[in-house]
Amino acid sequence: MKNLIIAICSLGFLGSPANAQERPSNWPEPIKESYTGIILFDRFELARNNQEENIAVWDMVGWYGGDIYRVYVKSEGENKQDDGEPTNLERAEVLASKLIAPYWEIQGGVGTRGTVSSDSKMENYVVVSLYGLAPYQFEIDSSVALNEEGDVSFAVEAEYEIRVTQTSYFQPRLSLSASLSESERFNRPSGLNSLRLGLRYRYEFSREFAPYVGVYWNRMLGNSADKTRLEGNSASETGIVVGARFWF
Repeated sequence: MKNLIIAICSLGFLGSPANAQERPSNWPEPIKESYTGIILFDRFELARNNQEENIAVWDMVGWYGGDIYRVYVKSEGENKQDDGEPTNLERAEVLASKLIAPYWEIQGGVGTRGTVSSDSKMENYVVVSLYGLAPYQFEIDSSVALNEEGDVSFAVEAEYEIRVTQTSYFQPRLSLSASLSESERFNRPSGLNSLRLGLRYRYEFSREFAPYVGVYWNRMLGNSADKTRLEGNSASETGIVVGARFWF
């Protein structure tokens, strides 16, 4: 018993702060939070559809910040070549983001969309997004927007990468848009609006630059399809694309 008491007292003495070994002077400081950023063009392409139209498309996301808080800029749109019509800006958003779970961010901010011309009225809105990586590595960008007239719309985009080799990938892509309320001013019926499916094959010459080829199918849905047919247009569209994915 006496030996046990002596051993316990010795351990307590050796573990006391007064006898704790000091950190060597050449040890590095604890990791400090750093800030960085990136601009990624996930799609920068030229499409040729089944109506023999050429369409230039871009889809860009950029961010700057740390591990928890970031600022995002998102832009997406298209322009039909040689049709005399202005560029269609599908979205241009500035958002503040906070990490809420591993691989998931909640984002909120403001945005605008519409045809880019001097006489057009852009649709301004506030938006909340859930952005991240779902189980099985699905990249998800879902958002709910409320415009200046109280109209509510919803959009979701999902992508998945299938590795073919160390430097090449197949990338299926899905995008769906819907409106919870009708917007006469901005020519958007209520209900499901459109569904777009795509598949791209890309080859990475480097991590920063990867050209690709692909195909897509786009379909107007519900009231949007009915409206499109009444205007004498087809409710579906298919096409091929060639472009590049790059970041810096």
